[in-house]
Parts: sequence; C-alpha cells; structure tokens
Amino acid sequence: MADIKAEIVEHIATIGVKSSWPIELNRVSWNGAAPKLDLRAWSEDHEKMSKGITLNDEEAKALHEALERII
Repeated sequence: MADIKAEIVEHIATIGVKSSWPIELNRVSWNGAAPKLDLRAWSEDHEKMSKGITLNDEEAKALHEALERII
C-alpha cells in the first residue's frame, strides 16, 4: 500500500478534541494535489491522523449553507 502524503498548507481552526488529539479544520494538500478543506483529529506532531472529511470549495459552500439553515 502506498504512503499517503498530507501537507497542512493552512491551519484554520481547532474545534475540539478527540481522544486527546485536537480536531482541526485545515487546508490540506493530499499527495501534492491542490489543497482542500479538511476536518479531522491530528496528533500533536501532525504525523498521525484520524479518519476525517475532505471537501472541495463547492462541497464546503454547500455544507456552509446547510449549517446556516439549522444553526
């Protein structure tokens, strides 16, 4: 199985904690691709991560609009 490379291009916010790891909203480049919004828990050194969600700008906008309707 090939290694997956993640580069945090921009840290946007820390929104909570999961099993002592901070849950972060970041812009992440996966395997050198264009950065996308990414929400997941990361170890303090950012070497390990939990499962999470990655959204392109269109998906993030749709999520934002949906959250605005319920919050």
